[in-house]
Amino acid sequence: MRPFTYTRATDPSSATTALTANPTAKFLAGGTNLIDLMKEDVERPSALVDISGLNLTEIKPIAAGAAKGGMSIGGLGKNTEAANNPMIRQNYPLLTQAILAGASGQIRNMATNGGNLLQRTRCPYFYEVSMPCNKREPGSGCGAREGVNRLHAIFGWSESCVAVYPSDMAIALAALDAVVRVRNASGQERSIAFADFHRLPGDKPEQDTTLAHGELITAIDLPPNKFADRSYYLKVRDRASYAFALLSVAAGLEMAGSKIVQARIAMGGVAHKPWRALKAEQFLAGKEATEENFKRAADAEMAAAKPLEHNKFKVELGNRSIVLALQMAMNGGKA
Repeated sequence: MRPFTYTRATDPSSATTALTANPTAKFLAGGTNLIDLMKEDVERPSALVDISGLNLTEIKPIAAGAAKGGMSIGGLGKNTEAANNPMIRQNYPLLTQAILAGASGQIRNMATNGGNLLQRTRCPYFYEVSMPCNKREPGSGCGAREGVNRLHAIFGWSESCVAVYPSDMAIALAALDAVVRVRNASGQERSIAFADFHRLPGDKPEQDTTLAHGELITAIDLPPNKFADRSYYLKVRDRASYAFALLSVAAGLEMAGSKIVQARIAMGGVAHKPWRALKAEQFLAGKEATEENFKRAADAEMAAAKPLEHNKFKVELGNRSIVLALQMAMNGGKA
């Protein structure tokens, strides 16, 4: 680990000001990803600004605005607190399921909600500093493109990067149409639709999100929904615990009788960002909630997949996982 300076921020203004003044500084909250990357010499910040003491942890109802009737969760609240909050469990069980599918209890007790969204890829070529990686060192090449790419993307990848985004929580937030609220050093606040928060790699894979340097995640807003009782988070992984998804599906169904009013489907483990399965959603709107329609929706989505040499299995896995997640959602999470 390389030398760095350390300061504790006393308020959001001092935190954003300190970070904005130093282009190689990083925020430190739970530290469950950043510290590991520093130890591996992947991240090399010259300064850490500790924001763990800021009062941005509240979970509360939203009383006004576009998300009125929804819930807001603080950017520095812990994952465990969000997953176990009674209002979240009741109205957003999809989010609870996704958070509890991630990491371990110890890590969830440390990891923050905002930090969860900023996790960096677990691509082994990114972590191994002796290998080429455009995300770690722009212009060096992508070792995974022609290397061992079993875990990598089948949607939205570019010649520069085939890495996938690791968070479980974010996949549920994508399906829930969440909004990320941030503020900068000037005290200006802006809201970012979740679909616009993370980036596909293009020719700048080192840029994971649309955040500007120094912007601080203050809260994540969850609009009200009508599929709390028909939602499910499915995570497929190599082992039952403490493993990142080979592929995951967050599914929610709003029903009117036997017909689907709208479907929400997001996928993890398949792209550089949470992948919203819009083709599948569009197919299902207004149709009967049958296994045949679920299969046709999955086919519509997975037809655009572009697998790499070692991850062709993800296409069939994606088809089956979408169908199973929708069936589980339809049955209220029961097999």
